[in-house]
Amino acid sequence: MDTILNSAHISPSIFSLRPDYRALLMIAENIPTGPSDESSSRLLNEAESHIKSLLSSQGIPITEFPHIFAWRETYKGFGAKPQKTRNSLEALTRRAAEGGLPRINRLTDIYNAISVKHQVPIGGEDLDKYDGAPFLVRANGEEEFRTFSAGEAKIESAVPGEPIWCDDVGITCRRWNWRQGPRTALSDESTRVLFILDALEPLGDDELVRAADELADALKGLSGDVKTLYQIIRAGN
Repeated sequence: MDTILNSAHISPSIFSLRPDYRALLMIAENIPTGPSDESSSRLLNEAESHIKSLLSSQGIPITEFPHIFAWRETYKGFGAKPQKTRNSLEALTRRAAEGGLPRINRLTDIYNAISVKHQVPIGGEDLDKYDGAPFLVRANGEEEFRTFSAGEAKIESAVPGEPIWCDDVGITCRRWNWRQGPRTALSDESTRVLFILDALEPLGDDELVRAADELADALKGLSGDVKTLYQIIRAGN
Protein backbone atom coordinates (compact mmCIF):
# COMPACT_ATOMS: atom_id res chain seq x y z
CA MET A 1 0.00 0.00 0.00
CA ASP A 2 2.76 2.43 0.96
CA THR A 3 4.68 1.76 -2.25
CA ILE A 4 1.79 2.72 -4.52
CA LEU A 5 0.91 5.85 -2.57
CA ASN A 6 4.50 7.00 -2.25
CA SER A 7 5.06 6.52 -6.00
CA ALA A 8 1.91 8.40 -7.08
CA HIS A 9 2.57 11.77 -8.65
CA ILE A 10 0.88 14.75 -10.29
CA SER A 11 2.44 16.79 -13.07
CA PRO A 12 3.28 20.45 -12.29
CA SER A 13 1.18 21.35 -15.36
CA ILE A 14 -1.92 20.31 -13.41
CA PHE A 15 -1.11 22.76 -10.62
CA SER A 16 -0.42 25.46 -13.20
CA LEU A 17 -4.03 24.99 -14.28
CA ARG A 18 -5.41 24.81 -10.71
CA PRO A 19 -2.91 25.61 -7.94
CA ASP A 20 -5.59 24.79 -5.34
CA TYR A 21 -6.10 21.22 -6.59
CA ARG A 22 -5.69 18.34 -4.14
CA ALA A 23 -5.97 14.61 -4.71
CA LEU A 24 -6.70 12.29 -1.81
CA LEU A 25 -5.61 8.79 -2.79
CA MET A 26 -6.92 5.93 -0.70
CA ILE A 27 -6.04 2.26 -0.97
CA ALA A 28 -8.43 -0.31 0.51
CA GLU A 29 -7.62 -4.02 0.74
CA ASN A 30 -9.37 -7.22 1.84
CA ILE A 31 -12.79 -5.96 0.75
CA PRO A 32 -15.38 -8.75 0.65
CA THR A 33 -16.81 -9.29 -2.81
CA GLY A 34 -20.45 -8.81 -3.65
CA PRO A 35 -23.09 -7.13 -5.82
CA SER A 36 -25.32 -4.21 -4.89
CA ASP A 37 -27.24 -4.98 -1.71
CA GLU A 38 -29.62 -3.39 0.79
CA SER A 39 -26.84 -1.54 2.62
CA SER A 40 -25.38 0.05 -0.51
CA SER A 41 -28.87 0.90 -1.77
CA ARG A 42 -29.63 2.58 1.54
CA LEU A 43 -26.55 4.80 1.17
CA LEU A 44 -27.68 5.79 -2.32
CA ASN A 45 -31.18 6.59 -1.06
CA GLU A 46 -29.69 8.79 1.65
CA ALA A 47 -27.55 10.62 -0.92
CA GLU A 48 -30.58 11.21 -3.13
CA SER A 49 -32.54 12.63 -0.20
CA HIS A 50 -29.61 14.86 0.74
CA ILE A 51 -29.45 16.43 -2.72
CA LYS A 52 -33.19 17.02 -2.87
CA SER A 53 -32.95 18.69 0.53
CA LEU A 54 -30.08 20.92 -0.65
CA LEU A 55 -32.01 21.95 -3.74
CA SER A 56 -35.03 22.82 -1.63
CA SER A 57 -33.15 24.72 1.08
CA GLN A 58 -30.56 26.58 -1.01
CA GLY A 59 -32.75 27.59 -3.92
CA ILE A 60 -29.92 27.41 -6.49
CA PRO A 61 -29.51 25.10 -9.49
CA ILE A 62 -27.07 22.18 -9.38
CA THR A 63 -24.67 24.03 -11.68
CA GLU A 64 -24.21 26.62 -8.90
CA PHE A 65 -23.42 24.17 -6.12
CA PRO A 66 -19.98 25.49 -5.07
CA HIS A 67 -17.79 22.50 -5.87
CA ILE A 68 -19.68 21.66 -9.06
CA PHE A 69 -19.33 25.28 -10.20
CA ALA A 70 -15.56 25.13 -9.53
CA TRP A 71 -15.22 22.00 -11.65
CA ARG A 72 -17.27 23.48 -14.48
CA GLU A 73 -14.95 26.49 -14.57
CA THR A 74 -11.93 24.19 -14.49
CA TYR A 75 -13.23 22.15 -17.42
CA LYS A 76 -13.51 25.38 -19.41
CA GLY A 77 -9.90 26.06 -18.47
CA PHE A 78 -8.61 23.07 -20.43
CA GLY A 79 -11.02 23.51 -23.33
CA ALA A 80 -13.85 21.14 -22.41
CA LYS A 81 -17.47 22.24 -22.61
CA PRO A 82 -19.07 21.44 -19.23
CA GLN A 83 -22.52 21.21 -20.83
CA LYS A 84 -21.31 18.27 -22.95
CA THR A 85 -18.67 16.65 -20.73
CA ARG A 86 -19.93 16.90 -17.17
CA ASN A 87 -17.58 16.07 -14.34
CA SER A 88 -18.56 12.95 -12.42
CA LEU A 89 -19.85 14.90 -9.42
CA GLU A 90 -22.27 16.96 -11.49
CA ALA A 91 -23.42 13.92 -13.47
CA LEU A 92 -24.17 11.94 -10.30
CA THR A 93 -25.78 14.89 -8.52
CA ARG A 94 -28.13 15.42 -11.45
CA ARG A 95 -29.09 11.74 -11.40
CA ALA A 96 -29.67 11.89 -7.65
CA ALA A 97 -32.03 14.84 -8.11
CA GLU A 98 -33.87 13.54 -11.16
CA GLY A 99 -34.18 9.82 -11.91
CA GLY A 100 -32.19 8.39 -9.01
CA LEU A 101 -28.64 7.06 -8.69
CA PRO A 102 -27.73 3.84 -10.53
CA ARG A 103 -27.16 0.54 -8.73
CA ILE A 104 -23.94 -0.84 -10.25
CA ASN A 105 -22.09 -2.97 -7.70
CA ARG A 106 -21.62 -2.63 -3.96
CA LEU A 107 -18.28 -0.82 -4.07
CA THR A 108 -19.31 1.61 -6.79
CA ASP A 109 -22.62 2.24 -5.04
CA ILE A 110 -20.80 3.08 -1.79
CA TYR A 111 -18.36 5.55 -3.28
CA ASN A 112 -20.99 7.14 -5.54
CA ALA A 113 -23.22 7.75 -2.50
CA ILE A 114 -20.37 9.35 -0.55
CA SER A 115 -19.35 11.41 -3.59
CA VAL A 116 -22.83 12.90 -3.83
CA LYS A 117 -23.29 13.36 -0.08
CA HIS A 118 -19.96 15.17 0.40
CA GLN A 119 -19.93 16.81 -3.06
CA VAL A 120 -16.52 15.37 -3.94
CA PRO A 121 -15.70 13.64 -7.25
CA ILE A 122 -14.55 10.09 -6.44
CA GLY A 123 -13.18 7.42 -8.75
CA GLY A 124 -12.45 3.77 -7.97
CA GLU A 125 -9.87 1.57 -9.69
CA ASP A 126 -9.38 -2.19 -9.28
CA LEU A 127 -5.77 -2.54 -8.17
CA ASP A 128 -5.60 -6.15 -9.37
CA LYS A 129 -6.12 -4.77 -12.89
CA TYR A 130 -3.82 -1.81 -12.33
CA ASP A 131 -0.18 -1.61 -13.37
CA GLY A 132 2.18 0.59 -11.36
CA ALA A 133 1.34 3.78 -9.48
CA PRO A 134 -1.25 6.41 -10.46
CA PHE A 135 -0.19 9.66 -12.06
CA LEU A 136 -2.06 12.69 -13.36
CA VAL A 137 -0.75 14.59 -16.39
CA ARG A 138 -2.05 16.76 -19.23
CA ALA A 139 -2.38 14.81 -22.45
CA ASN A 140 -0.23 15.43 -25.51
CA GLY A 141 -2.94 14.02 -27.80
CA GLU A 142 -1.17 10.77 -28.64
CA GLU A 143 -2.50 8.75 -25.68
CA GLU A 144 -5.08 6.07 -26.45
CA PHE A 145 -8.16 5.49 -24.33
CA ARG A 146 -9.79 2.10 -24.72
CA THR A 147 -13.49 2.13 -23.97
CA PHE A 148 -16.82 0.82 -25.23
CA SER A 149 -19.55 2.48 -27.27
CA ALA A 150 -22.91 0.78 -27.87
CA GLY A 151 -21.35 -2.45 -26.60
CA GLU A 152 -18.47 -2.33 -29.08
CA ALA A 153 -14.80 -1.87 -28.20
CA LYS A 154 -13.55 1.56 -29.21
CA ILE A 155 -10.24 3.42 -29.10
CA GLU A 156 -10.31 7.18 -28.58
CA SER A 157 -7.45 9.65 -28.45
CA ALA A 158 -7.09 12.05 -25.57
CA VAL A 159 -7.49 15.70 -26.50
CA PRO A 160 -4.26 17.69 -26.15
CA GLY A 161 -4.21 19.49 -22.81
CA GLU A 162 -6.89 17.48 -21.06
CA PRO A 163 -5.91 16.06 -17.65
CA ILE A 164 -5.68 12.26 -17.64
CA TRP A 165 -5.16 9.80 -14.82
CA CYS A 166 -2.91 6.96 -15.93
CA ASP A 167 -1.08 3.84 -14.82
CA ASP A 168 1.90 2.28 -16.60
CA VAL A 169 -0.38 0.72 -19.25
CA GLY A 170 -2.29 3.84 -20.23
CA ILE A 171 -5.22 6.12 -19.42
CA THR A 172 -7.49 5.04 -16.58
CA CYS A 173 -9.70 8.16 -16.50
CA ARG A 174 -10.13 11.05 -18.93
CA ARG A 175 -10.64 14.73 -18.22
CA TRP A 176 -9.72 14.47 -14.55
CA ASN A 177 -12.94 12.80 -13.43
CA TRP A 178 -15.17 12.58 -16.48
CA ARG A 179 -14.94 9.04 -17.82
CA GLN A 180 -13.22 6.01 -16.29
CA GLY A 181 -11.89 3.26 -18.50
CA PRO A 182 -13.30 -0.29 -18.41
CA ARG A 183 -9.89 -1.93 -18.05
CA THR A 184 -9.54 -1.07 -14.37
CA ALA A 185 -13.23 -0.66 -13.51
CA LEU A 186 -14.58 -2.12 -10.28
CA SER A 187 -16.71 -5.25 -10.37
CA ASP A 188 -18.55 -7.55 -7.95
CA GLU A 189 -15.21 -9.38 -7.54
CA SER A 190 -12.95 -6.42 -6.70
CA THR A 191 -11.13 -6.75 -3.38
CA ARG A 192 -8.25 -4.23 -3.70
CA VAL A 193 -9.20 -0.71 -4.71
CA LEU A 194 -7.57 2.66 -5.34
CA PHE A 195 -9.98 5.50 -4.66
CA ILE A 196 -9.23 9.01 -5.98
CA LEU A 197 -10.99 11.96 -4.36
CA ASP A 198 -10.57 15.27 -6.25
CA ALA A 199 -10.82 18.63 -4.52
CA LEU A 200 -10.78 22.29 -5.58
CA GLU A 201 -11.50 25.38 -3.54
CA PRO A 202 -13.94 26.14 -1.99
CA LEU A 203 -13.95 22.54 -0.72
CA GLY A 204 -11.57 22.44 2.24
CA ASP A 205 -9.29 19.69 3.48
CA ASP A 206 -11.58 19.07 6.44
CA GLU A 207 -14.51 18.10 4.19
CA LEU A 208 -12.21 16.10 1.92
CA VAL A 209 -10.96 14.08 4.88
CA ARG A 210 -14.50 13.62 6.21
CA ALA A 211 -15.50 12.08 2.90
CA ALA A 212 -12.47 9.76 2.98
CA ASP A 213 -13.17 8.76 6.58
CA GLU A 214 -16.80 7.96 5.80
CA LEU A 215 -15.72 5.91 2.80
CA ALA A 216 -13.21 4.00 4.94
CA ASP A 217 -15.82 3.41 7.65
CA ALA A 218 -18.34 2.09 5.11
CA LEU A 219 -15.77 -0.34 3.72
CA LYS A 220 -14.69 -1.50 7.18
CA GLY A 221 -18.34 -2.05 7.99
CA LEU A 222 -18.31 -4.80 5.35
CA SER A 223 -15.54 -6.72 7.15
CA GLY A 224 -13.13 -6.26 10.03
CA ASP A 225 -10.35 -7.41 7.72
CA VAL A 226 -10.57 -4.31 5.50
CA LYS A 227 -7.49 -2.10 5.71
CA THR A 228 -7.27 1.45 4.37
CA LEU A 229 -4.50 3.99 3.93
CA TYR A 230 -4.59 7.41 2.31
CA GLN A 231 -2.50 10.45 1.52
CA ILE A 232 -3.18 13.89 0.07
CA ILE A 233 -1.13 15.20 -2.84
CA ARG A 234 -1.06 18.96 -3.35
CA ALA A 235 1.16 21.53 -5.00
CA GLY A 236 4.58 21.41 -3.44
CA ASN A 237 4.56 17.83 -2.13
